[in-house]
Amino acid sequence: MTFQPVDLKLVDPSRLRIAWSDGEVREYSVRELRDQCPCATCREKRTAPPAPATELLVLSTAETQPLRITSMHPTGRYAYSIHFSDGHDTGIYTLELLRELGSTVTA
Repeated sequence: MTFQPVDLKLVDPSRLRIAWSDGEVREYSVRELRDQCPCATCREKRTAPPAPATELLVLSTAETQPLRITSMHPTGRYAYSIHFSDGHDTGIYTLELLRELGSTVTA
């Protein structure tokens, strides 16, 4: 059985809280969600060898700002699409992945 989110809210600009239909409440840092993006490009970047130490990383203006979730929409009944302030919006976060990420909030 797949548990469904019953309440989603940003507790502050850097943390998302999801209450699940089985009573579990999990909290996610926006950075963790972005770093664990399941899209093909991000998966490839995570498994690629590190860039040479002499390579200069160029950041966009959006990437220099604090990371935020700009929108989050259900994708069918099995996932959410999360749009981030750095412009990234291609990850589809399944409910199973969301249950694996984050940490349980105790009352």
